[in-house]
Amino acid sequence: MSAIKISEKLSVSPQPSVDVIRSLRSLGFTTLINNRPDAEDALQPGTDAEKQAAEHCGLSYSFVPVTLGTITEADVRSFQKALDDSGGPVFAHCKSGTRSLSLYLIGEVLDGRMAAEDVVEFGRANGFDTSAAAAWLEQNATRRPKVMGFFDRRTWSVQYVVSDPATGKCAIIDPVLDFDEKAGATGTINADAILDYVRENGLTVEWILDTHPHADHFSAAQYLKEKTGGRTAIGERVVDVQKLWKEIYNWPELAIDGSQWDRLFAHGETFKVGSIDTKVMFSPGHTLASITYVVGDAAFVHDTLFMPDSGTARADFPGGDVRILWKSIQDILALPDETRIFTGHDYQPDGRAPRWESTVAEQKKFNEHLAGVTEEQFVTLRTKRDKTLPMPKLILHALQVNIRGGRLPEPEANGKRYLKFPLDALQGAAWE
Repeated sequence: MSAIKISEKLSVSPQPSVDVIRSLRSLGFTTLINNRPDAEDALQPGTDAEKQAAEHCGLSYSFVPVTLGTITEADVRSFQKALDDSGGPVFAHCKSGTRSLSLYLIGEVLDGRMAAEDVVEFGRANGFDTSAAAAWLEQNATRRPKVMGFFDRRTWSVQYVVSDPATGKCAIIDPVLDFDEKAGATGTINADAILDYVRENGLTVEWILDTHPHADHFSAAQYLKEKTGGRTAIGERVVDVQKLWKEIYNWPELAIDGSQWDRLFAHGETFKVGSIDTKVMFSPGHTLASITYVVGDAAFVHDTLFMPDSGTARADFPGGDVRILWKSIQDILALPDETRIFTGHDYQPDGRAPRWESTVAEQKKFNEHLAGVTEEQFVTLRTKRDKTLPMPKLILHALQVNIRGGRLPEPEANGKRYLKFPLDALQGAAWE
């Protein structure tokens, strides 16, 4: 076996056979990290076979599939987490070992344990060409804005802090307020992690932005506004969503003028995050009010496009429309190919580590719902799939909070807050 020991904890290797994987425990390894996307060639076992072989011999298994041209910081952090979580030596592989080593080296530089100028020589000394990792670091150093993603495993949501390195000013996008529907409990674990990041990096929060009223989690916009003084904003068509749900909730006192936010953005409107120009694109179809924020070279699309291996968002919510969703997606894909796409959810197909960053070019070439697909084919595919999906378990809980900018119901006389839950309001029951 040609594994190369990189550190006391990490060894990297070309593709191992299933028999080799089954022998790793006896060689002292405790974790296997697979960095190869499935179906790269006919000879690789694939993630299912590797996971079974790893579990057979008592190894923990992590799937962080990457290509050298599409590595993101999320991939680097997932690799680091698998390494950190391991109780002993880690065996990481791709086809040759180069991608595994590159993920490790990029993380070392990002965390200040290695200088970027040492990456190529370190690779060469260990028999690898790590020039692609050095190029990634060079490109990353010049990117504006800086984007930090926060993944919530309970709701598969991705929250963002997008910041301007020149001014230290930032926007928070689609933050999550924790909610346990079984206990009826709320919490601020996700939001507080964002606040920790803001504080540790000396950032000033200018904006707290929602792309739309979310159906699968509570918004932490109001909580973060109280903590930071940042201005809250959403698309101006939120009033249409308020009007729709006011009727569903039979909520006569609900204000449906968008006054719960500090700013309502129109399609084509511009503003700044620090010194970085930001544009608003109206992106309906998933909901009546969905918008995309294009901050510099970064587009935050939330429930419109997912990662290429996950396709697109559903269009069967109240106010959704599959043909309008198609048009919104085409508008996003008309952005420059190098535009970074940041999605709002990742459902981790095949059990891979969470990912949330791609590019327009990758979406056009690889998205399984879009590549080589006509509008009619998309409508058929999306409609058929939506019929198989249950309603989000929190939709009736969340909308009454989120159409008010993340405000929880006011306490009643006993000091407790209560959600209103309409019966028989939506189609899509589990037995249908």
